[in-house]
Amino acid sequence: MKSLSPTPEGLDQAAALLRAGELVAVPTETVYGLAADATQPDAVAAIFRAKNRPADHPLIVHLPGLEQLNEWASRVPDCAWPVIERFWPGPLTLVLPASEKVPAIVNAGQDTVALRWSSHPLLQALLDRLQRPVAAPSANPFCRISPTTAEHVRANMEGRIAAVVDGGPCAVGIESTILDLSGARPAILRPGAVTAAMLAPYLDLAETAAPDAPRVPGNLASHYAPHQPCYRLEAAEAEERADDAGWRQAAVLAIDAPAARCGWLKRMPPTPEGYAQALYAALHQADASGCPSVWIVLPPDEPAWRAVRDRLQRAARSLDS
Repeated sequence: MKSLSPTPEGLDQAAALLRAGELVAVPTETVYGLAADATQPDAVAAIFRAKNRPADHPLIVHLPGLEQLNEWASRVPDCAWPVIERFWPGPLTLVLPASEKVPAIVNAGQDTVALRWSSHPLLQALLDRLQRPVAAPSANPFCRISPTTAEHVRANMEGRIAAVVDGGPCAVGIESTILDLSGARPAILRPGAVTAAMLAPYLDLAETAAPDAPRVPGNLASHYAPHQPCYRLEAAEAEERADDAGWRQAAVLAIDAPAARCGWLKRMPPTPEGYAQALYAALHQADASGCPSVWIVLPPDEPAWRAVRDRLQRAARSLDS
């Protein structure tokens, strides 16, 4: 795997590789994405092989700019435009009716497509060179911890992809919010940095997604998981379990940890934004700590923490399960 610098020369090399049908890991404001030219079905198919990703799991298409939105979506509802004006470019993915241009492999044969316009300057500069969208899920093996640095990509994807553009740590740290605008009523299909409270002034959001909502990335019950056994517990339960042998040997992630000694401790930031930015790096560190398991003390069960808790509840199972 080549390591490409975040320079004009490095971006030129990345664009050339993408045009040739190769896979290149790229930084976004959320996590590192594994990019392929979205107009080349064979290149997109390579994403599924590199990640060992099931073919029925659709991909997000990253647009070079707003001018290509109507090429990839067959219809953009009126309610989308205030949201686009406010939150694009940024960590928000819109699910819209797909145009005939969308290769079936990209959206797993569905009649919708997930579209995003990233605010990361390096990805924008790369797409300016390419002048076509890229399909780009997270640059990690399927269901494992997402990468927020180029080092994470190199550690997990060596030998599977052509290159990674090193853009430093990702600012947001968790995957984009996915907002479904293809149905009768808008709904959040995956929580992220753009929260329901932020969207509420612009949309009449459904509280839950419709049963027939489109399939989207990141919604499996088990996802974002370390290799080591990983368990979650609420703060009150952590106090009760702190004397367990498991706690004393575990790698622990917590905002406020019980006083009892554990095998390895990472104190997490006390704000949702700070926690999200640090989350995947902390999980990678815990997985590599040498401890036999990872225990995560969940942050508060409050709306502001919804996206972080969503990722943790998929990465970890209950202690009693």
